[in-house]
Amino acid sequence: MLRNLSLAAIACGILMTTSAQSTEINEINPGDKAPSSDLKMTNIDGQEWSLVDLAGENGTLVIFSCNTCPFVVGREGKSDGWEGRYNTAAAFARENGIGAVLVNSNEAKRKGDDSLEAMKAHAREAGYIMPYVADYGHKLADAFGARTTPHVYLFDAEFRLVYRGSIDDNVNAADEVKETYLQDAITKMVEGKKVKPAITKAIGCSIKRVS
Repeated sequence: MLRNLSLAAIACGILMTTSAQSTEINEINPGDKAPSSDLKMTNIDGQEWSLVDLAGENGTLVIFSCNTCPFVVGREGKSDGWEGRYNTAAAFARENGIGAVLVNSNEAKRKGDDSLEAMKAHAREAGYIMPYVADYGHKLADAFGARTTPHVYLFDAEFRLVYRGSIDDNVNAADEVKETYLQDAITKMVEGKKVKPAITKAIGCSIKRVS
């Protein structure tokens, strides 16, 4: 079972996720074609990119993320949070011919913590090695049915979804991970094997949508 940051963070995440689900969100499932793959989004360098533009020959890794969620950045003074594993995941994806992108869909915080300028600063601080794009109006998140930060989607070369959910089973500590869900999914996909599990629970803060 996936381990969470703390009871307080769990409570916060559950409350935010429940709020996000007050409006019905239909999530894409394994085997579905990626919707809105040609949607142009603004990268932190000002360039416009779509998933088609960023795809690798063997597929595309999409991680919905943000600048402040403790499940992403960790708790203050702690080395937990999944963000510290983003570059490892992106590098592993690249080694296997898979493009990777981080997507910020927090439109309700676009004038504050998740502005493009804040994204630029955060990406520099975190040392991201993949594009970090602003999904204005949370159009891609809505098309995917993405709910949380982080929320992982792995597509094959034909943009068919093969895995969605969490990076691994332990947000608290990378060295205590027992189930490397995303890495295993990438390995199986490029080897032409069936990805199991194809779905895991995405744990995190809700994507901050606007009505």
